[in-house]
Amino acid sequence: MALDPKMAVLVVDDYSTMIRIIRNLLRQLGFSDIDDAPDGAAALEKMGSKRYGLVISDWNMEPMTGYDLLQRVRANPEIETTPFIMVTAESKTENVIAAKKAGVSNYIVKPFNAQTLKAKIEAVFAEKVEFNSALESQPTNPLIPAKAGIQ
Repeated sequence: MALDPKMAVLVVDDYSTMIRIIRNLLRQLGFSDIDDAPDGAAALEKMGSKRYGLVISDWNMEPMTGYDLLQRVRANPEIETTPFIMVTAESKTENVIAAKKAGVSNYIVKPFNAQTLKAKIEAVFAEKVEFNSALESQPTNPLIPAKAGIQ
């Protein structure tokens, strides 16, 4: 999946001011289809009814944290490949490692600006392009069905 500013983006944060800030930064970067949710549970509900090209979620929320949301997204075959950027005020190494192990696409520590957000989003989609290119360049193996994603 290439970076497409027309893709739907879901911003998840329990702090409405932060949602407004991220929305404005995304608009500055050319995104226009931006939805928001106040917590992980509400985000999962929205993800069940709409396909998002990117999720940007705060870590610290109640009742479902961004970390819990990430784990639920990665465990759901329907949405498991959705790019997911975690945003937090905490730069604890253990949190970054936990998020990476849970399958986060990228991680942003607050405060940040439009350039940081742009760089993180571009990095996520550059990795997806590299991964997809690597899959396409794999030799054909008759033992692996085409449905497995490798031809």
